[in-house]
Amino acid sequence: MPGQLAVPDDDFTEGEGILRRQSLRESGARTYARSLPVVPVRARGMTIEGADGRRYLDCLSGAGTLALGHNHPVVLEAIREVLDSGAPLHVLDLATPVKDAFTTALFETLPRELAERGRVQFCGPAGTDAVEAAIKLVRTATGRSGLLAFSGAYHGMTAAALAATGDTAVRGAAGEAAGALVTRLPYPYDYRCPFGVGGDRGADLGARLTANLLDDPKGGIQPPAGMILEPVQGEGGVIPAPDFWLRRMRAITAARGIPLIADEVQTGVGRTGAFWAVEHSGIVPDVMVLSKAVGGSLPLAVIVYREELDTWRPGAHAGTFRGNQLAMAAGAATLTYVREQGLAGRAALLGDRMLARLRGLAAHHPCVGDVRGRGLMLGLELVDTAGEPDDHGSLPAAPRLAAAVHREALHRGLIVELGGRHAAVIRLLPPLTITDEQSEAVLDRLADAIAAAERDTHEGAA
Repeated sequence: MPGQLAVPDDDFTEGEGILRRQSLRESGARTYARSLPVVPVRARGMTIEGADGRRYLDCLSGAGTLALGHNHPVVLEAIREVLDSGAPLHVLDLATPVKDAFTTALFETLPRELAERGRVQFCGPAGTDAVEAAIKLVRTATGRSGLLAFSGAYHGMTAAALAATGDTAVRGAAGEAAGALVTRLPYPYDYRCPFGVGGDRGADLGARLTANLLDDPKGGIQPPAGMILEPVQGEGGVIPAPDFWLRRMRAITAARGIPLIADEVQTGVGRTGAFWAVEHSGIVPDVMVLSKAVGGSLPLAVIVYREELDTWRPGAHAGTFRGNQLAMAAGAATLTYVREQGLAGRAALLGDRMLARLRGLAAHHPCVGDVRGRGLMLGLELVDTAGEPDDHGSLPAAPRLAAAVHREALHRGLIVELGGRHAAVIRLLPPLTITDEQSEAVLDRLADAIAAAERDTHEGAA
């Protein structure tokens, strides 16, 4: 390539050559490849083997996609059955036995009210397209154009999804243009409470503000077609919404005829210790956005919604690849396995144990400002202990330290993700099939990584 130094490939190992060619050929928009210089060649469960022969414990799980980990036998068998059957792999939105089986398996897991009187729309095979479909659906059904969304939210990378996303750095021009119709509301964030009080009081104030803005004729809100929220914010920093707050949002929207959209792209299929995260609070949203784990590791995205919202015309939301037969087979197998094996309950128990140990770790490392999560969706917010605390006593975020922990973890064979407002939250998303021994190994390696990063930081400051 012009301007690039030509280096013979035989000067590199196979993995190094692949990484080099990727850096020369792929878009500047690539993300994980920048911080994870790993070339996976084999994987099983939560273990990945790189081209260099090193093995890693994967606590990223395809950003939450791999509920059963890599290459689970029930998923592989479901895919093989379709391949061996001679069934068509591409069918647009035609009815097939595979699609019917997936839909049945999905409806068996849904909140009863949606299962009994719900509709499903198969979208393009990405969560962001399902978010687009959900927003388009409620706008069509209500005739209104406004949208209520929350600080810290992440809903995807297409126009309407970006507009609902809280991070202005990723929204760009397309998201900002669509964002004119979005009213941003405060999400309950105990450690960095926008009202400076934290806890239930902070969440209650956010709910009061929401109701007040909606009822204020001069509040400046575009008439809302819907409210979209994550029961646990993932990219926002692993922030679980209090159950009472979710019930308040459901009551506020229901009383005003505003459809409530629950984005369960990352929280669904047992991740938080319930099959769907909304089940913790007992609410039933009007629309559920589902992707990632519902495809059993393959691309699939759907929305499920109350039948009275089904007012759009044929072709109102379409896509060439909304009939992914292999993903539907893998997804049906995954949904059934998680339900029959009680993996959501297992995630709740193991998640509580891991949270307890992480809080013990925080007691010995002042740089861990907060530990939080639900089920097997866990986060540690790292802070600058030399910084000035805010009025609520929270210390400034420490993104450089978090990046150092990320690197040290990788050196120890542990793959984690960064997230949060300043990329200062270490995120753990292990598969629901993680064993007790693996969970201990994850926490041991993470503890070592934090200690090593702290030492390097202190030595660098000296």
